[in-house]
Amino acid sequence: MKPIKIAIAGPRGRMGREAVGLVHQTEHFALVAVIDRKYDGKDLAELDGFSGIHAPIYTDIERCFQETKPDVLIDLTTPESGKYHTELALQYGVRPVVGTTGFTEDDIERLTKLAEEKGIGAIIAPNFAIGAILMMKFAQMAAKYFHDVEIIELHHDQKLDAPSGTAAKTAQLIADVRPPKKQGHPDEKETLQGARGAEYDGIRIHSVRLPGFVAHQEVIFGGNGQALTIRHDSFHRGSFMSGVKLSVETVMKLQTLVYGLEHIIE
Repeated sequence: MKPIKIAIAGPRGRMGREAVGLVHQTEHFALVAVIDRKYDGKDLAELDGFSGIHAPIYTDIERCFQETKPDVLIDLTTPESGKYHTELALQYGVRPVVGTTGFTEDDIERLTKLAEEKGIGAIIAPNFAIGAILMMKFAQMAAKYFHDVEIIELHHDQKLDAPSGTAAKTAQLIADVRPPKKQGHPDEKETLQGARGAEYDGIRIHSVRLPGFVAHQEVIFGGNGQALTIRHDSFHRGSFMSGVKLSVETVMKLQTLVYGLEHIIE
């Protein structure tokens, strides 16, 4: 198998380091470059924690694409950078695999159109953990029978967005099969603003941010005399790498943008 040439944006982040290790250890992947805010022109192996892993470091993503010509960009940066990098990758014929959140419906529509114009694939995944994708799928199945539901997502205290992309995506999947419903007492009042959490189509979403957590979510359904809780826990960022690997392999076969790994998991 011809190696898939990969560039990684955000290699020094916690997810980025895991992705560098994944690419380095996968026989049919080849790390051709990394994009970083610093260390332009250096070799990745010169940085702490990357001994023996050689790849040129670029601060200019366009120059990176022009000089190294990767097949795939793995982007694990921030929402703002992720949007910019995704559009630029598509313009250069590079297939993006993006793990940042914050994409709006308009963003997805615009980027899908661009991917199809270029005839290449793109994958944007709010969560790369296979277990989390199954949790979302199971929640959507349950929502056909349980219409009262709330989502609690728990993450580390350095996470920038709330709610998480996974929670927002879960709510969207549930809303697709569940009639809109205002939950709780019809006359309920918050004595402390925000106590009932955010709301998406009547679904309440609660975000917890505490040190010690990585990524966790539970979807709680209530029914007549019963309750159903579906929960997923990521205890280490290595849990996301099986999804990153699957996405890189799959994006090479696509000619459109896919938002969410649930669409590529049988």
